Amino acid sequence: MLEFAGFLPILLLVGMAAIQLGLIGYGISQAGSAARAAARAESLEPGNGAAAGVAAASAWLDPSVDAGGGGSDTTTATVVVTVPSVVPLFDPVTVERSATMPNDLDP
Repeated sequence: MLEFAGFLPILLLVGMAAIQLGLIGYGISQAGSAARAAARAESLEPGNGAAAGVAAASAWLDPSVDAGGGGSDTTTATVVVTVPSVVPLFDPVTVERSATMPNDLDP
C-alpha cells in the first residue's frame, strides 16, 4: 500500500501528459479542418472564409482565422488555435495550420 501511494503521483502525471498529448492532437486536427473549410469558403465566395473557419473548429479552442492570403488563382487560409494545458506546470499550446485551395470564381 505504501509503495502504491508513493508511485501514485507519477501515475497521475503520466496520465495527465497522455491526455495533454491527445488534446494537442485534437487541436491539430481541428486547426487543419478549419483551415481547409475557411480556404474553400473563401475561394467560392470572398468574405465568407473567416466565418466558415470559426464554425468548423471547436469553440473552446478559441480559433483565430485569417482567410485573406493567396495569389490570383489560389486562396490560403491560416487558423491558429490555443490548446489549454491539463498539466498545471505547462503553458497552453498554440497550434497553427494553413490550407490553400484553387479559386473557383468565374472570370
